[in-house]
Amino acid sequence: MSDPDLFFPVGDTGPALLQIIEAKKICATCPVIDACLRGALERGEETGVWGGLSEDERRTLRQRTVRAQLVAVA
Repeated sequence: MSDPDLFFPVGDTGPALLQIIEAKKICATCPVIDACLRGALERGEETGVWGGLSEDERRTLRQRTVRAQLVAVA
């Protein structure tokens, strides 16, 4: 069992970056990684590592999804 705090680093440089990497390693072997990411996106989780993605990676994914939806409507 992993320490839940591992998935909620403070910052994204130095020790926090190492923490993000470790959390992602755990996510990579998790059987619910897809459901975890989907849930985090649906809930608008802004902090932590969810579904193998960091805060910045989820933000980028949301922006790309919104852009793709706008292009599809246009």
